Amino acid sequence: MGESPPAWALAMLREARVGRLAVPVCFAFDGATLYSAVDDKPKRTRRLRRLRNVAENPRAALLVDVWNEDWTRLAWVSVEGRADVLAGGADFIRALQLLREKYPQYRVMDLERDGAVLRLYAERVRAWRAADAS
Repeated sequence: MGESPPAWALAMLREARVGRLAVPVCFAFDGATLYSAVDDKPKRTRRLRRLRNVAENPRAALLVDVWNEDWTRLAWVSVEGRADVLAGGADFIRALQLLREKYPQYRVMDLERDGAVLRLYAERVRAWRAADAS
C-alpha cells in the first residue's frame, strides 16, 4: 500500500458508509483491499459500466469523503490501485461476508446467484482533513 496512511484515514476506510467510484458505491475495506458488490437492486442491466471499465482498464480509484457546510470538518481519503471483478470463488465469498457484516441490507440479497464484486487493491492511499476535523 506504499506509505502507511494515518490511523484516522484507515478508520475512515473501514467505517465510511459510501465512497465514490465514479458513482456512489457501498464498499468494505479489509485493511488492504476494497470490495464493492453489484447487488440485486433494480438496474437496467447487470453489465454495469463500472465492471466494463475495469475489464478495459484495471486502474481505478475510490474517494471517501466527509462533507459539511462547516469547512473545518471536511476530510477525504483517496485509494488508487488495480481493480478486477470477482464472480465466484473463495475471494468472492469472503468479500460478500465483509459486505454483509457492514450492510444489513446485503444479508437478504442472493448475491451469490449472479452477482459480482469489484475488488480494488489499495496500492496508494492519500488522505486529507481540515485541522479541526476529527
